[in-house]
Amino acid sequence: MVIATFVAFTAWIFIEYLNPPPGDYETRSGDIKLSSGEFEAAISDFEAALAVSPNHRGALMGRSIALLQLGHTAEAEDSFTHLIRFMEQTLVPEEDPTGVGVLASAYANRGILKDRSGRHAEALEDYKQSLRVDYGAVEGPGLVDKILYDPNPSTVVKRAQYLIDQFKLPE
Repeated sequence: MVIATFVAFTAWIFIEYLNPPPGDYETRSGDIKLSSGEFEAAISDFEAALAVSPNHRGALMGRSIALLQLGHTAEAEDSFTHLIRFMEQTLVPEEDPTGVGVLASAYANRGILKDRSGRHAEALEDYKQSLRVDYGAVEGPGLVDKILYDPNPSTVVKRAQYLIDQFKLPE
């Protein structure tokens, strides 16, 4: 029975690896390009993923971030908003903790977009919603990243607190 279980599990993993869900390959390719700053090429890959899987949340998030990085603010905001609405309509939090993290990240990234656009009150609301959805997903990098890259990184929590403090100041 142990051998049969091992063989069945190995076969299942191998089949899953060879047959990824539609749009996953293109999304992985887009993510690599996004990480290396090739935003236009990343958008092409994400759009290819969306052509075969119209609501692929990884492709939607990646496309939104690439648009934000390119300064296509209105299009990026529409894309983040679409992702948020899609996730809120389809997400079953108890069954999909990764999806909860995606939703929190979408709110956080849309908040960043609004913050950069000078719409600080709207940004604060998105930051707060992000923290309500999944605090852990947006609390910031872990200890290893802090040691290797930045001991005091900016986080959604810090930016939200900064905005709250600024709104308390007299005009």
